[in-house]
Amino acid sequence: MLLYSHAVFGRHEVPPGHAERAERYGAVTAALAEDAFAGLERREAPIGDWAAIERAHAGLHAAAVKASAPQEGLVQLDADTFMGPHSLDAAMRAVGAACAAVDAVAGGEGDHAFCVTRPPGHHATPDKAMGFCVFNTVAVAAFHARAVHGLQRVAVVDFDVHHGNGTQDIFWDDADAFFASSHEWPQYPGTGTEDETGAHGNIANARLQTGTGSLAFRKAWETRLLPALDAFAPDIVFISAGFDAHEADPLGGLALAEDDYDWATREIAAVAKDRSGGRVVSCLEGGYDLAATASSAAAHVRALAETE
Repeated sequence: MLLYSHAVFGRHEVPPGHAERAERYGAVTAALAEDAFAGLERREAPIGDWAAIERAHAGLHAAAVKASAPQEGLVQLDADTFMGPHSLDAAMRAVGAACAAVDAVAGGEGDHAFCVTRPPGHHATPDKAMGFCVFNTVAVAAFHARAVHGLQRVAVVDFDVHHGNGTQDIFWDDADAFFASSHEWPQYPGTGTEDETGAHGNIANARLQTGTGSLAFRKAWETRLLPALDAFAPDIVFISAGFDAHEADPLGGLALAEDDYDWATREIAAVAKDRSGGRVVSCLEGGYDLAATASSAAAHVRALAETE
């Protein structure tokens, strides 16, 4: 199994006290440096390609982000999304990691890959950054898989506590792009109701009430989201792997544990084995309690490695 990372992900700047802080990257990489993960093939995230970014984002958005990148200090892209001197490099390498993972998986170098990246991506819409997210990493990688490797039917599944509104927006009118999400309700950004099904029935959402734990989470995936993914029959599966639905997370109100991430990962990988030649690329999204995010990411990666 492949693991993509880069030191610049720990340098993306946010204001003091911001939830999406650099220590998140350090906590996850430290957990994945343990002896249990010695078998991972570790690769450095390359710089992403602007043409790849523009497949998911309007050229104006990409150009505006590039123009906004500061040489010093911070700039604010929306209410809670910031860029500092290292942020453009980090966002570009997040995209680069996901696209390189696609290249490797499509080329038979491994079935599964995990990208330990910051900033996260699933709230970035076609034309704006939002919710800590600059570029929509998984959407860019999905369109790269299609354009470069002919993997026409692309799927993103998302178990972050927040709905991936940006991915949904980007995929909405694309019959060969599927998005499935479980998420807390009510919760930022206020999207993700079950009647949001996309222009082609290619979107599946499952809202989870605040306080929801393992039983209802697994039921939502077993009865709604996994069957929809299986029916779509993707050529490659992407995971927006947010761990802020963990019971310890300060920004979420769900009550999941590491075992739930292990279970969900194995179930998603099983569908990918049947439908996608086993091809799975996972990218880190949310998760703001350092210990819970680290242990949950470890459970996720362990499950990916064991199902390869």
